[in-house]
Amino acid sequence: MEFGKIIISETAMDGDNPQDVIHSNISVINLMREEGVDDDLIHEDAIMSYYLDYYTAQCTEGNFAQFVYNSSWDKELNELVEEALALVGAEKHLELFQQQCKKVSLMSSVKLNKFLKGKLEGVNPTRDVLNAQSFAAIEENLVVLNANFLKSHPDFEVLTVDDMFAVLEEFVGHEIKRA
Repeated sequence: MEFGKIIISETAMDGDNPQDVIHSNISVINLMREEGVDDDLIHEDAIMSYYLDYYTAQCTEGNFAQFVYNSSWDKELNELVEEALALVGAEKHLELFQQQCKKVSLMSSVKLNKFLKGKLEGVNPTRDVLNAQSFAAIEENLVVLNANFLKSHPDFEVLTVDDMFAVLEEFVGHEIKRA
């Protein structure tokens, strides 16, 4: 049975920072994972938002090369990110992502493996090629697009923290220890 809701705390919803909405979603997913819930049972769009946030954070910190490096260029993750960019309406970011994926696919497996096993810092021509187009130069705010996608989702629900735990406890079938 899939968990059919995207749950966000009232606190996150009432705040001014769209990142809080995304972090609330991430907290729910992390809690469900800690309780042994498989990703296949968590709302698909909640998971996509989760990985879109990962992509956004990696590219914000170290451009596209850091995403490639830290994700070990995972095919399944790349498909999720591409789908998430399309879902939230990030057309310019989607275009950049697809161009960058093409660059990586044109690399030899030897060159890609050397990049993934090497150091990201220092002299790194592969990193420099991947970072030639700047993620930061795109005038689409992925955080805002991601948060708005969650907030406008038909399965979106805003709950108090206590109600969030009650719903999640009902789903997992036992009491969840609170930190």
